[in-house]
Amino acid sequence: MHSSHIAQPADLDVVRDSYDRVADAYVELNLGDITTYPWLRTAIDGFAGAVKGLGPVLDVGCGPGDLTAYLAGRGLDVSGVDLSPRMIEHATRRHPGHRFSVASATELQPADSSLGGIAAWWSLFNLPRHILPEVLGSFARALVPGGHLIIGTHMGDGEIHRTEAYGAIPVTWTTYLWQPAELWALLAAAGLGEVAELRLHESVAGIPSLVLVARRPDHGTRVS
Repeated sequence: MHSSHIAQPADLDVVRDSYDRVADAYVELNLGDITTYPWLRTAIDGFAGAVKGLGPVLDVGCGPGDLTAYLAGRGLDVSGVDLSPRMIEHATRRHPGHRFSVASATELQPADSSLGGIAAWWSLFNLPRHILPEVLGSFARALVPGGHLIIGTHMGDGEIHRTEAYGAIPVTWTTYLWQPAELWALLAAAGLGEVAELRLHESVAGIPSLVLVARRPDHGTRVS
């Protein structure tokens, strides 16, 4: 038996307000366009191919909806959620006909074995280290056997306390950096197996990038 409650980060409202402030600039800079990053696009295409036909897909932290729409264009039944209401306003305007809603990764309560795939594309790095394992556990339980989770995040050690972003707009959030081995250990503890790993030593944010793809085992193996 698992509790559906996940502790909320103490800075949740502050982070939400920060993303509301930068949402317009984020869209103007076209930072959500996956097609401008060929290696990242390759990873997303692989994820899309792996989960196609397995069930609905959830884009967690969808921002202005560009990745959600891209995955839909690959034939997936996908919806997007984001912490920021302003980001969701942009998503619904830019991508009419797709499903978007406002929610934090810590507020989601997906049913067990209800999703073929989950994309967490640079959307978990603000979660404190003691909360991320709970979120990954909820994701693992939500996947169908054979379902995949793809995570894109910032790679490194420690954390960065941001006070401005996207053109010197004032923000207040912490970027938690992760090494691959640390995240793989959390994913294994959640019951997910390793599929793929991509490291990029340059990124648009000036921080090395990390993409991990994990898979829920087939029937017969219980997710913890």
